[in-house]
Amino acid sequence: MKGSIRNIFTACLAAVTALAMTACGGIEPDSNLIVEEETEEKVVNLFGPMEKSNPGAENISRTAFDITVGMAEEQLGLTVEYRTYTAENYQEKTYDDVALDRVRNSMDDLYLLNPDTIQTLGEEGRLADLSELDCVDNLREVVKTANTFEGKLIGIPQEVVAYGLFVNKDMFDEYHLELPQTPEDLMECCRVFKENGIETPIGANRWWLENIVFAQAYAELYGGGNTEAEIEALNSGEKKYSDYMRPGFEYLKEMIDKGYIDAETAYTYEAIEGEGPDFLAQKTPIVMAYWSAANSETAYGTPDFNLQVIGFPSDLGPMAVVTITGYCVCVDAEHLEDTMDVLDVILSDEALLLYTETNKVISPSKNVEVECVPALRPLNELIEEDKYVLASNVNMKVEQWGNTCLIVRELLEGADVDECMAEFDRLQEESLSGGQ
Repeated sequence: MKGSIRNIFTACLAAVTALAMTACGGIEPDSNLIVEEETEEKVVNLFGPMEKSNPGAENISRTAFDITVGMAEEQLGLTVEYRTYTAENYQEKTYDDVALDRVRNSMDDLYLLNPDTIQTLGEEGRLADLSELDCVDNLREVVKTANTFEGKLIGIPQEVVAYGLFVNKDMFDEYHLELPQTPEDLMECCRVFKENGIETPIGANRWWLENIVFAQAYAELYGGGNTEAEIEALNSGEKKYSDYMRPGFEYLKEMIDKGYIDAETAYTYEAIEGEGPDFLAQKTPIVMAYWSAANSETAYGTPDFNLQVIGFPSDLGPMAVVTITGYCVCVDAEHLEDTMDVLDVILSDEALLLYTETNKVISPSKNVEVECVPALRPLNELIEEDKYVLASNVNMKVEQWGNTCLIVRELLEGADVDECMAEFDRLQEESLSGGQ
C-alpha cells in the first residue's frame, strides 16, 4: 500500500511539474535544473513459522538464521521482510495449509516449507528451480536426492534433520546388552528389559514410530545402489509401497503385542512431552527423536546418564532416518532475482558454518562439519558414511512422511497390518490415476 501511494504521489508530482512547465512556456535547455531520482528500497518477502528474533532473544536457532539473513541484507543492500504464521490469525489452519495457499497465490517470495508441502507444490510447478545457485555445488547428495523433482532442485535447507534412537547406555550396560544393530537385536534387548521389570522398553509418541518402519522399509532402496530404478518402479506401479512397508509394520505390531511399546499411551503422547519424562527418569531405556533434541539445554541435552543416539536397526545395520525441509522460492516471486541472491548468501559455506556452529546441527554443505556433542557421534558417523534412509523424497509420487505417520496411527488404534497395507495400496493407486 505504501508503495502504491508513493507511486501515485510521484505521478501526480510529475503531472504538476509538466503543467507548470507548459504554463511558463517551457524551460530553456541550458537551465540549471536539479532532478532528484527516487530510489526504491529492495525488499524480499519471507514467509516462515516465526518472527525475527528480538535482540538478546534466547532462541538460538532463530538467532542464527537471523544472523545469516543479516549477512544477505548487508551484502546485497536489501531488506528481508518477515511475514509470520501465527495460529490465532489462521485459527484452524495449519502452517502447511497456510503456506500452500500463500504460494499458490504468489503472496511472498521466499518460504520455509515442510517436506510434504514441498512435494505438493513441486508437482504443481509452483516452485522455482534452484539448481543454478552457486551454493548447490557444495550440497550433500542427500539434500539433492530428497528435493530434486523432474530435474529441478526446488528446496534447500540450512540444516539436515536426522532422527535416531536415543538410548540410555547405562541401562544397556546394567543388563549386559550391546547396542542394537538389527531389528532382531532390538527385539532381544526389549525382551531382556521387559523380563527385568522395565514396563515399557520403548517410549513412543504418535509422531515418530514411523522411523522404525522407514529404516526397515528403505534400507536396501537407499543403500543398495539402485535407488532411481526402484523409485521409478514404485511410481509406475511395477512395485508396491506396501511390499516395502509390510516388514516394518509387522515388526511394530509384534512389539505392541509383546508390550514393548504401549500403543494406547503412545497415541495420546505429543513428541517428547509425553515419553520424555520417563526416559529422563530412567524408567524406559529407549525413545526416538531428532538430532537437536540431544544438544545441550534442549529436550534430552542434560540427562543424568550416558546418552547415546544411534541409528534405527535394519537388515543393513543402523540407519539414520532423514527428512529434508527447505527454503523454497515461488516461481512467480515478485522479487525473484533478489530472492535468489539472498538464498545464495544464507546457503553459502560461510553462512552455513556460522549457522551450524551456533545450532550444532548437520549442515547441508559437504564442506561444513559439525562439532557435535559426544552423544550424537554415532548418528553423525552414519550421516558422514551415507548410511541413511529418506523419509521425504519429492521423486516418490506417494508422499512418505505424513502418510506413513497417519497409517502408523491407525496401527496404534488397533488396525491390523493388512488394513494398513491396503491404505498404502489405495494411495499408490490414487497416485497412478493422477489423484482422481
